[in-house]
Amino acid sequence: MDHGNVTRRTLLTASAAAAPLLLLPRKSEAQVAVLPPSPPTTPWVEELPLQDTPLAPTTLNPVPTLSSNLAAGECGRVPHQRYAELTSPAGRTPVQYQLTAKENPSWYFNADNPYYPAQPIWGFEGNTPGATTPGPTIHARYGKPIMCRIRNALPQFASGFGSPEISTHLHNLHTPSESDGFAGDYFSATKAGPTLTSPGSYRDHFYPNLYAGIDEFGGIGDPREALGTLFYHDHTEGVTAPNVLRGLSGRYNIFDDLDSGDERTGLRLPSGPYDYPLTFGDRRFDVDGRLTFDQLNPEGVVGDKVLVNGKIEPVLRVARRKYRFRLLNTGPTRFYELYLQNRGANAIYTYTVISADGNLLPAPLPNQTGVRIAPAERSDIVIDFSRFPLGTELFLVNMLVQSTTRRPEKVQAPGTRVLKFVVDRNPAEPDTSQVPAQLRLLRPLPSAAELATLPVRRFNFERSGGMWAINGRFFNVFEPTITPAQGSMEIWELFNLDNGWQHPIHIHFEEGRILSKTVNGVPVPIPPHERGRKDVYVVGENMSMRILLRFRDFRGKYMMHCHNLTHEDHAMMLRWDIV
Repeated sequence: MDHGNVTRRTLLTASAAAAPLLLLPRKSEAQVAVLPPSPPTTPWVEELPLQDTPLAPTTLNPVPTLSSNLAAGECGRVPHQRYAELTSPAGRTPVQYQLTAKENPSWYFNADNPYYPAQPIWGFEGNTPGATTPGPTIHARYGKPIMCRIRNALPQFASGFGSPEISTHLHNLHTPSESDGFAGDYFSATKAGPTLTSPGSYRDHFYPNLYAGIDEFGGIGDPREALGTLFYHDHTEGVTAPNVLRGLSGRYNIFDDLDSGDERTGLRLPSGPYDYPLTFGDRRFDVDGRLTFDQLNPEGVVGDKVLVNGKIEPVLRVARRKYRFRLLNTGPTRFYELYLQNRGANAIYTYTVISADGNLLPAPLPNQTGVRIAPAERSDIVIDFSRFPLGTELFLVNMLVQSTTRRPEKVQAPGTRVLKFVVDRNPAEPDTSQVPAQLRLLRPLPSAAELATLPVRRFNFERSGGMWAINGRFFNVFEPTITPAQGSMEIWELFNLDNGWQHPIHIHFEEGRILSKTVNGVPVPIPPHERGRKDVYVVGENMSMRILLRFRDFRGKYMMHCHNLTHEDHAMMLRWDIV
């Protein structure tokens, strides 16, 4: 590949020219494939582990270097930004981790089922042999930088959908550009993306684990900007959807003195074994029970089976106490609205929502019955199982109907059961966790007069020529569409002027604040769960949204795109640079 003038998008477009697809501009004319349903599954036989075990640190060999270590096989990247400054105080030597993207040849999505054989997946391998999907969870702390070496050991001549290059995006840490996982920074031992200088077998990612605002506030930044629930996933240009669908994603939780990960300190939220990630993804299987996907179709494929932590209809055994569940929708397409239901499907139980997009809300939202998460959205909820007797069986149920890739349709009971809880034991120790009345304070918004002085940029998310576009343009990996200045603040207006689809728009690097929303030009209230900081903004039918964004501490290239991954791969993405 001549990475100077050929990109992944060019190759996919050339491939699509020979494919039996009909790419038409109007949604009324677009051809949506009708696929047979996935084979029947056997529910409630796959058991999830009782707790999530975080990835252990390691000692990297060769030693990480400021610039790319080409001699040792690292791909050609630019030097780590502000590295010496951000690691020089005592106690800030980066903790080292390693993840390896590999193929696991024998993964079971639904064990003890003759329709679903063991089959290959792509995933990440941590400290123990074998790639998994999701990959290992990293536990980080603010003020403790991480150097994460990500190796690419995927088969060079892979068959089926996807492509064996990787560019790993940590969604949505306050990260220097060169470690953000830009779509053009993909690599393998033999190929380099158009924004790298050479191929390589690995890449070192520097995660400073600092709050946004280090230049403004000093120290490790503004603690009001803390994140909590993040995830990493492949972001290779043109094949993000198939690569993630094959399994290339994992979790990254970050703690500080407030959200401490310890029930004895800080907010004292459920912690340790009772802080549990639940990762959801929609999948479609062929008549032989093998994972399938049409990566050339700009309409995509909506999955009719839901994976929870890589398994179909698994079981999680829980103790009679409070749990924090970190819900994540990895997509590629389906939205979820999740309810807690009893075995007879005649009762719905409440829970407490404490975060949106991984950011703790200013105050919890108690007595919620359902939470909606679009692709890439996260929501942390607390369920108190102490109110149920031993032996109780409960189900996490998706009641959101969605028959196409374009948008969800309606909430309808009884819904589809995706996870079974069995309350099977009393806790070994007293439950000292709590959900306090106040979580994490927000920085006050600028005054109306200050907001009126800020630059305003408008972005239309639309269909164009059968593909997906922003302001009538497709993704250009080489040129930034806009160049905000480091340290500046702007208002971005997101528009969806059509009633045929919804777009979960992700803006890399910094969280924003929703200032206002309109539907059909009429102002509508901002829902309580969207009043905190966010990094995914669901722009619904005939909707506009105004967002306040800051651009702090680092420079370089970042992206904005639809996180319906098929829309992203079919060009609804733009590059923007902080200068």
